[in-house]
Amino acid sequence: MFSRILFYLVLFVSRRPKWVIFGLLVVLIVLPFAWIIGAKVYQYSDRSPDRGAIAIKDGAFRESFQLPEYLDQGWDAPASLWFYNTTQGSALLPYDFFLALEQPDKIDDKDKVECKKGGEKAAWFRCDINMDRFRYLPQTRTWFNPDALPVGFVKKTYQGKDYVGLTCAACHTGQVNFKGRALRIDGGPAMADMVGFLTDLTKAMEQTRRKADKENPQLQRFVKRVIALNNDYGNAAEVENDLNKWTDVRHLYDIVNRSTYNLTKVEYGYARLDAFGRIYNRVLQHAINRQQIAEVLRSVIDSKEGATHRLLSDAEVETVLRDVGEPDNIILSEAEFWKILANLQSDAPGFPKLNLRQMLLVRDGIFNPPNAPVSYPFLWDITHSDYVQWNGLANNATLGPLGRNTGEVIGVFAILDWHQARGLGAWFRKYSLPALLSGQSNKRTVVNFKSSVDLFNLQRLESQLLSLKSPQWPFCRNASTKEYYLPTGPKDEPVDQRPCNTGDKRIDEDMRDRGRLIYAKKCQGCHVVIDREAWDRIIVGKLLATDSKQSTDDAMASNSVNYKGKAGNFKDIYQDVGVGTVIVGEDAPAVQILTAATRGVVATPDADKWLPRRLVEWIYTLFMAVSDNPIKASMKAGDYNPDTTANPYNSLKAYRARSLNGIWATAPYLHNGSVPSLYDLLLPENQKSEKCPASRPKTFMVGAREFDPKKVGFRSEKYEGYDGFEFKTDIRGNKNKGHEYGACMSEQDRWDLIEYLKSL
Repeated sequence: MFSRILFYLVLFVSRRPKWVIFGLLVVLIVLPFAWIIGAKVYQYSDRSPDRGAIAIKDGAFRESFQLPEYLDQGWDAPASLWFYNTTQGSALLPYDFFLALEQPDKIDDKDKVECKKGGEKAAWFRCDINMDRFRYLPQTRTWFNPDALPVGFVKKTYQGKDYVGLTCAACHTGQVNFKGRALRIDGGPAMADMVGFLTDLTKAMEQTRRKADKENPQLQRFVKRVIALNNDYGNAAEVENDLNKWTDVRHLYDIVNRSTYNLTKVEYGYARLDAFGRIYNRVLQHAINRQQIAEVLRSVIDSKEGATHRLLSDAEVETVLRDVGEPDNIILSEAEFWKILANLQSDAPGFPKLNLRQMLLVRDGIFNPPNAPVSYPFLWDITHSDYVQWNGLANNATLGPLGRNTGEVIGVFAILDWHQARGLGAWFRKYSLPALLSGQSNKRTVVNFKSSVDLFNLQRLESQLLSLKSPQWPFCRNASTKEYYLPTGPKDEPVDQRPCNTGDKRIDEDMRDRGRLIYAKKCQGCHVVIDREAWDRIIVGKLLATDSKQSTDDAMASNSVNYKGKAGNFKDIYQDVGVGTVIVGEDAPAVQILTAATRGVVATPDADKWLPRRLVEWIYTLFMAVSDNPIKASMKAGDYNPDTTANPYNSLKAYRARSLNGIWATAPYLHNGSVPSLYDLLLPENQKSEKCPASRPKTFMVGAREFDPKKVGFRSEKYEGYDGFEFKTDIRGNKNKGHEYGACMSEQDRWDLIEYLKSL
């Protein structure tokens, strides 16, 4: 039968070669491009009128708010919903697990909260009230979001399995509350406490899998719910095996990213994250090889109680690494890395049985503590900026945005299936574009950069931001009482487009005009003024060196340059650093390792797609990433220390001054969120003289979304029921120093300048 089919197939091909060629062209070219067109059409298919937003009653910090409203930022409902719900390749946890997981028991926190999900009432981890506690934005069920996940939490399918991951909207969508009403700010900084969320997530998983009790009802409930979803799991053994694996993965991440400085834990709190530090650590974990980790383990010193000695003997190192990969492996898988950490803590004969303090000594030999949290930056105008990120790391020209976003996905839990290319594939990979761009073309063996990063969606998400505009000041002020209010109007009308009541105004023109003169004198030299409507606008970010008198806390910028790690297979590669070419050492700046890794990933087509679609999407992505990008390569602007051959990253020890349009919606202020309001920002760091009697607050509360339209910032004082994060400005990374350009102006000048800032 088979031979007969083959015979007729050969006969058909021989007699109709043109039809065969035409058919192949359809399959290889037309269908993939039809998929791209279909994806663009699908992008606008979710038209939920409220953009999926919901009201919250008795939420975190006793905040209740009505159905969130929107401003005129250039996006309609389909644009916002697509941005909220489009995966970029993040895979935090199996999707079924996130749907079925319960909250952990709280010892030092409020009692678990119940909510109804999927027709059942339980203490779900993904409960709206619980997610609001971490200040993520709950959503209702829509076409793009059938399981009602919070903003920026999305499904990612990779290698046939579904995962829940984060997209950029989770950290870059804000909300402002005012007297029971809520304004959703697309592209605004989130108030999210990601570390608190991840810590509780690990607790919940640890508690679910615990083995101390022979009968664990929580585990039984979890297994039953996961299997009932009828998705990726068919029996209890599969569920429990993956629960153990992913609990270990999340636990490993928490250990690696324990944030310390001089043995003191640096708390992030709300609205901040050390993204650089965590991205660096993920890359270092996946770059280091077996030989290098053995070297680190042999070099860790324990100096407890004045005695200095090696933490591990040679025999213990050999035992720890005994069954972990081949000795000549150029890279370690996540499972192999976790096995090393588990072996270090094992109490089996011959194993070292390290405690937490000792494990952190090992951690510090491989990784760097992410101890410089910064605010989530706003996204409007990012596609029109010459350089991006707080210290101007990434040139925003050509493929710069794609590389920047790839690094971001690596940091937020992309699955990195990097592995050593072997056999015929090794020869092919050696001469491939990923090997060339990552610098490995001179290596005997090379890394295959297979991952869950979705380059196609990354380019589309960046392109979407081209049309995002900054939010305009929405509050009106009563002419007689001087009280602020939000105007009312039709539901589909943006709040900032609704007229104020007769006689009332949004902006006091006289104060604004006086403030404009102050701004021109004190601010405009760094913070350029732009037209938010101009499609050809370019935002030049002026850099200010961290050794300047006016510079702010230097922790983030210094870490970005000074942090190092083992380069793995990137050792001895050549890398262009702008002022010349360097040879990457075994102990290399983390920025060099990150650069090589992101270039390799960008040059690798998405591995989890049909081959024709994979190649067409990849070519489309690279072409559109360049053609859609209005920014060309240019020199950095500002007062910074230039890069030299001796110090090729000097310019990164600086912070970038951005355009201030929409600044009213981005509190807390300064790059590290160390100042609660614009009013406080215009005060000196310390009380200096009779002329400057007030100063910036030394401590304040962060976490509430209730807005203060007078001082322009979120509510920052303690009140009953408000157990947010107490921000202390006296430690490294949290200092509120610098940027005192308005410190000693008169009180009237200060209010005039604030009025002008509100109008931008």
